Amino acid sequence: MRTRVASLVAMAAWTAAAAAGPAVAAAVGMAAPAAPPAAGGAVGAAHQAEPPGLPGADQAARQIDKGILEASVRFLADDLIEGRGPATRGDKLARLYLASQLEGMGYAPGGPGGSWEQPFEIVGVKAKMPDVWSFRASGKTADLRRWDDYIATSGVQREKAVVEGAELVFVGYGIQAPEYRWDDFKGADLKGKVLVMMNNDPDWDPNLFAGERRLYYGRWTYKYESAARQGAAGAIIIHTTPSAGYPWQVVQTSWSGEKFSLPAAGEPAIQVAAWATEDSVRRLLGAAGHDLDKLVAQARSRDFRPVPLGISTSLTLENQVTRSQTANVAGLLRGSDARLRDEVVIYSAHHDHFGIGTPDKTGDRIYHGANDNGAGCAQLLAIAKAFAALPEHPRRSILFLFVGVEEQGLLGSEYYAKHPTFPAGRIAADINYDGGDIWGRTKDLTSVALGKAATLDRLVEALAARQGRTVVADPFPDRGHFYRSDQFNFAKVGVPAVYLNSGTDFRGRPPGWGKAAIETWEATQYHQPSDKLTPDWNFDGMIEDAQLGFHLGIALAQSEQMPTWNRGDEFEAARERALAAARPGR
Repeated sequence: MRTRVASLVAMAAWTAAAAAGPAVAAAVGMAAPAAPPAAGGAVGAAHQAEPPGLPGADQAARQIDKGILEASVRFLADDLIEGRGPATRGDKLARLYLASQLEGMGYAPGGPGGSWEQPFEIVGVKAKMPDVWSFRASGKTADLRRWDDYIATSGVQREKAVVEGAELVFVGYGIQAPEYRWDDFKGADLKGKVLVMMNNDPDWDPNLFAGERRLYYGRWTYKYESAARQGAAGAIIIHTTPSAGYPWQVVQTSWSGEKFSLPAAGEPAIQVAAWATEDSVRRLLGAAGHDLDKLVAQARSRDFRPVPLGISTSLTLENQVTRSQTANVAGLLRGSDARLRDEVVIYSAHHDHFGIGTPDKTGDRIYHGANDNGAGCAQLLAIAKAFAALPEHPRRSILFLFVGVEEQGLLGSEYYAKHPTFPAGRIAADINYDGGDIWGRTKDLTSVALGKAATLDRLVEALAARQGRTVVADPFPDRGHFYRSDQFNFAKVGVPAVYLNSGTDFRGRPPGWGKAAIETWEATQYHQPSDKLTPDWNFDGMIEDAQLGFHLGIALAQSEQMPTWNRGDEFEAARERALAAARPGR
């Protein structure tokens, strides 16, 4: 265990190096911004300075053990919690459990008005899809079958979503990205059309967009937002497992039940947001004499222009619309430094899942969400227990934030980002946990945001080196994980974020075993009722990941410097605005 003197010396060295300039900063692990690493590439761990710490931190980290992790997952994934669907009895029970655990550890309520919760309203829309969606092409009719061929939901918060006699237009990726000189729309009038678009973003050239690393342009949320900005009536995303990052069954289970959103505020919206399998789209386009492969080839060019398909369709979705309330849960550990205690390090994890839905082959209708995200919540509670065991509080405050309705579009974190209890310019960083390592200890650690904030990267690298691990970029860069979890909403308002995930190089396992295990889990359990706590879970790796996150939070809370995004990063400007707004006198 480190002594107090050693801790303060390390903190002073770190802070002085940061102020001394890039050359000195690099020597203690605060290198100047660098290009993002290649997918799966490791960051060297040698010669890293010790990050700022606190006396008693190593002993407190031992509070993070299998007992607290397994107990938390067992409760949150139990049948009695009914899958933690938003605004359900199970949701309320999960929130009560999380708040009670924090209260028992000695935390103060971190919500507005001295509450444990930050309530917010959500609008639920349950769309009744017709068994057959019909299309007209050259006097012929082509049909898509619900569930097997297409899944559709309402894009509007009304009792009916209507597309009437709309023409289908193929718009390639459906992207407008001026910084890459890319525009798939070219000023075409697409009002009232149904846009057929590919998933992902251009991925064949590392100098165009980000190569294989998916950006927000490749996310389904962007696609529907993009279609709405064009005034389109609807959008159909072509699903393939490689382009989505998950199989068709995930679309079926994730999109067929009640869909939630924050109350509409006048933003553009499409009537119908749909997915369709590649085979069904190929068949549909073929009825009008189009070859999907040729259209895709055309779309792989800056010169691409929208292609009217000569296909029309009408569709009415009868919607059951409800308004209800859920909440984020927040517990606060007030900082010890009179100057820095009004700044905060946030730990986030989403507490929701899909509730009760379509049964699987065994007849199970409860989407337990043990790994996603019972494991993330468990890691936050374990880290909170470690902070509570410290003999003294860190300089900055620590907020444990369990957000709701992540599975429906990151809604809880979006609400917090818009209504924060600490202004964005006073949030040092967000450390997010979404899922956990249930397979064992690894030689590596995945940092999904690696390459975006050098100061955070170096801290994670130094702490991983303590554990004999190297830090690697997302081994699945084509899946856009950074934009699929709650740290994204913090990043959008400028807050630097760390998203730690399981490594893939498992100790005692042959090369490739870890990646195969993760892919098998995603294919068979991700967003399925089978995501349960089972006897084969190995918590050793999750313990290490949570302990690293605990020490990371201490380092961020102790450091004089506030982290920033790398120069030129997509979130740099938002950070500069947030920091400026938080300066004294503003």
